[in-house]
Amino acid sequence: MENKRLMIGLGGTAFAALCCFTPLLPVILTALGLTGLLPYVYNDLVLLPILAAFLILTGYAAWRPR
Repeated sequence: MENKRLMIGLGGTAFAALCCFTPLLPVILTALGLTGLLPYVYNDLVLLPILAAFLILTGYAAWRPR
């Protein structure tokens, strides 16, 4: 279970970092036909807390191995 948390944390951290620092999220939302969500989702007030949450999950999973 701990390894699963670590993998989810690392994957989410990498995805959130890519969406924060590159235009990956607009490309994905455009491909899915959800361009109307861009003003709400492609915002630092949304992406940075998600990145922080995944970083905390990664740190928790790495700090507390069984």
